[in-house]
Amino acid sequence: MRLRRTAAALAALTLFTTACSGAGAKSGDAGGSGGRPATGAPTGSAKPGTGLAWAACGGEFECAKLGVPLDHDKPDGEKIEISVIRLPATGDRIGSILINPGGPGASGVDYARNARSVLSDAVRARFDVVGFDPRGVGQSSPVRCLPPDELDAFNSLDSSPDSPAEITALEEGARRYVAGCQERSGKLLAHVGTVDAAKDMDLLREALGDERLTYLGKSYGTELGAVYADLFPSRVRALVLDGAVDPSLSPLEMNATQARGFEVALDAFLQDCLATAACPFHGTVRSAHDQIVELLREADQRPLTNKIGDRRQVGEPWMVLGIATPLYDRQAWPYLRQAFAQALKGDGTTLLRLADVLIDRKRDGTYSNQTEANTAINCVDASFPRTSSAFATAARESLRDAPLFGPYIMWGGLPCAYWPVKEKPHDKIDAPGAAPILVVGTERDPATPYEWAKSLADQLSSGVLVDFDGDGHTAYRSGSTCVDRLVDDYLINLLVPKDGVQCPKIG
Repeated sequence: MRLRRTAAALAALTLFTTACSGAGAKSGDAGGSGGRPATGAPTGSAKPGTGLAWAACGGEFECAKLGVPLDHDKPDGEKIEISVIRLPATGDRIGSILINPGGPGASGVDYARNARSVLSDAVRARFDVVGFDPRGVGQSSPVRCLPPDELDAFNSLDSSPDSPAEITALEEGARRYVAGCQERSGKLLAHVGTVDAAKDMDLLREALGDERLTYLGKSYGTELGAVYADLFPSRVRALVLDGAVDPSLSPLEMNATQARGFEVALDAFLQDCLATAACPFHGTVRSAHDQIVELLREADQRPLTNKIGDRRQVGEPWMVLGIATPLYDRQAWPYLRQAFAQALKGDGTTLLRLADVLIDRKRDGTYSNQTEANTAINCVDASFPRTSSAFATAARESLRDAPLFGPYIMWGGLPCAYWPVKEKPHDKIDAPGAAPILVVGTERDPATPYEWAKSLADQLSSGVLVDFDGDGHTAYRSGSTCVDRLVDDYLINLLVPKDGVQCPKIG
């Protein structure tokens, strides 16, 4: 899926906006509810684990490698290494907290290096912050498929095709992409699914010396946490699943819901934009939305100017990525206004830079392996259609509710139609007997719509929903003091809020 379910984009987006403006964090809000203590969950080990060989790796951070089986069904067979990083607790240590930013495909090691913004001072005082790159990601036996210039070409394919020739180009591009994955990473492809990563996470918990798992997962990281809970319910201490994914949905159902989520987020942006003098649009939200759709249609024929200096043409695919990126974080909305103002004058440079943030393309033209890992994990985790005609039908149907994002997101899963290994889905998740699990949903989250959080909380036997009346992707540490307080009390003191508690809108 080309619009990744990841909170890691937020960290990169923060760097983008800070570099442009020096903008800081928002002020918080107030609110909350009483809670009940969790039962049957120990506080964890007070002694750091000795199962890993830690070495200094910059500042106060320590790094290590964890050996795990390539195939968990063959525990004595070939091993691969998982890259791990930790920031030791600053106070009276309870144990470790594992964190994952989502994706799938985002680096948990890089995410942990931002621990001071990812977690509150209070949580960092009581826990070693531990990040890891899941198998196939970053520094953990990464999946690789294409060199940078071919990834540029793949990401430039017209993913809202309106002719047989454009559909053929998409099919051929997807097949080339899959062939590259098979050629460069064939041995890994059957073993990078979420079930495998959850089993690795349990081995990491054991190596860290924690009796039970304390975990913060955002976006796709909620799916990883939920699968862990289902596999190992008795080993759950406290899981926060923020920006939840609904594992009960089929891939195309998930894509359709996500596309509508981005449309809702775009309309929220437009409503805010139209109230400012700097807005390049006039009239109503509907008319502004229609103008953007028309802008994309025109760019499909006459790409916008690219002043970055590379060879990419700023057509519809790059523009959709660039529009989506600031919708992850309300603080980035001013840059989307700026990007639209430029685009309406024929300049796509800012949209292109924003697109690069989302797909982790570097200024030198190289990529992290986020895109390739995202595809590999998604394709093995779920049962996608095996014909392009099924994607074409879904894309047409998506136009009704998501005219801007629908076709792009639907066609983004096409490589999975040609994937060379059999999928291994883990659809039903209820985690019977697990300690209370906190599921946090943001009402206007573009990438993981709020209805997914409600569904996941209902599916989990011990799920507890926290409702944030907010914008952007994920809620914890996004400016809501209400959400932050509820999450911190749960992680540190195992105080579980009332199911369905609502945190008010900021401002």
